[in-house]
Amino acid sequence: MEKHEYINGNLTVIWQPQKCIHSAICVKMLPKVYNPQERPWIKAENASVQELKDQIDHCPSGALSYQFNTEK
Repeated sequence: MEKHEYINGNLTVIWQPQKCIHSAICVKMLPKVYNPQERPWIKAENASVQELKDQIDHCPSGALSYQFNTEK
C-alpha cells in the first residue's frame, strides 16, 4: 500500500492516500499544515508534535497516522 511520510522532529506523519475519504477534517483543523493546493500538501513542520497528534487522532478514515522517530 502506498504511503507518504512527512517528518517533524521526532514525529513522522504518515498519509495513505488509498484510505483517504476526503472528509477535510485535517484541512479544517490545521490549515497551516494541510493544503491540498500545494506540493507537498502536508507541511508537518508548521505545527507542534502535540497539534499533529491531536489532529491525526480525528482522522475518520485512518489515512493519517503517525509514528515517533527514535535515534538509532
